[in-house]
Amino acid sequence: MTEADEFFSDEPVELEINGILDLHPFQPREMIDVVESYLEACREKGLREVRIIHGKGIGVQRDRVHAWLKQCPWVVRYGLDSRSAAGWGATLVEIEVQK
Repeated sequence: MTEADEFFSDEPVELEINGILDLHPFQPREMIDVVESYLEACREKGLREVRIIHGKGIGVQRDRVHAWLKQCPWVVRYGLDSRSAAGWGATLVEIEVQK
């Protein structure tokens, strides 16, 4: 088993719903499902702002996340995290909470 195999496990990952989602532990094919599930859990918990860490790289993951956020009806707004050193490696998302 390689180090990459250990990092990308098929085992379920339990995430703390605290408004910060780091996508680094997930495989690219899982990313949008993870984002959707996490944001839904944040809505249920009443969190209005979520920080998604997608990494800097060449922007493929960021673009995929932004494309999904753009079409999501309960995303109020989103944009790159200009408040921290992460800059274009993270996106801040404002969501509508469930009523």
